[in-house]
Amino acid sequence: MKLGIIGLGRMGGNIARRLMRHGHQVIVYDRNQPLIDALAGEGAEPAGSLDDMRGKLDHPAIFWVMLPAGAPTEETVIALSEHCGADSIVIDGGNSFYKDDIRRAKMLGEKGVHYVDVGTSGGVWGLERGYCMMIGGDKATVDHLDPIFDALAPGQGDVPRTPGREDADDPRAEKGYIHAGPAGAGHFVKMVHNGIEYGLMQAYAEGFDVLAAKNSEKLPEDQRYDLNMTDIAEVWRRGSVISSWLLDLTAQALAKDERLEGFSGRVSDSGEGRWTIEAAMEEAVPAHVLSAALYARYRSRLDNTFGEKVLSAMRFGFGGHVEVPQ
Repeated sequence: MKLGIIGLGRMGGNIARRLMRHGHQVIVYDRNQPLIDALAGEGAEPAGSLDDMRGKLDHPAIFWVMLPAGAPTEETVIALSEHCGADSIVIDGGNSFYKDDIRRAKMLGEKGVHYVDVGTSGGVWGLERGYCMMIGGDKATVDHLDPIFDALAPGQGDVPRTPGREDADDPRAEKGYIHAGPAGAGHFVKMVHNGIEYGLMQAYAEGFDVLAAKNSEKLPEDQRYDLNMTDIAEVWRRGSVISSWLLDLTAQALAKDERLEGFSGRVSDSGEGRWTIEAAMEEAVPAHVLSAALYARYRSRLDNTFGEKVLSAMRFGFGGHVEVPQ
């Protein structure tokens, strides 16, 4: 299929590359010209503007927007709605708030334009590993786009089938993507995914904090242990019940620098954690762990612990997130 990708940052550029590897035609645009030039050198067709991109796409045109949530995405979607033509498809693959998706789908629908929201997980590793995707939109449009999603997804690979899923109606989940429901459903599921991510990361961080503090001068000397964090992370990766990709990334960071001195421990949040807590309150669902994990990130901006350096290292590991200086 032929599609345009708008936004060629950490994930947008690699989405374009993965699609090209699977034989799709990609037209690329970004305000940063060197990013366009780099993709053009790898086989993408460059565009100088949104209008230029529109002229190079088939009808109906497919646009994939991969920009930060908020104003950058909003302004781009509005601009596309004015120029892309009836039956075109606008995909938001970023981390937009799901209620914005509901509103945008209605706005574009009034102009005959289809809107699809794709919660995309995979970070900087997606080019090789593939992207886990949670998709919202009308069924016909999502089905039409399936070749794109299938190319981006990890595929079943060597992950064993879950017992009891042999007769599942939709095999896409086993490939790493689902049609979650109508507009907004994809980003809603991804939002909760990120809320859970906060909780998992916080659990690891607090555990490593307890380990690190065991050598504190506040403890009696015969109760102190100078524990090897690198070895502990490594042994937990191998057969323990808390093994995970997040632990893999922690082990990698500790292997490079056991004290994680390259991280301050000032941990940012990109919105999804807050939105998850807001949804929990709207639904009257207790979310103790997720709430505490979010508040811990707020506190990290005032004072930092070793555990928060672990959080920063994990965020950098899976998403390339660089700490924001105070």
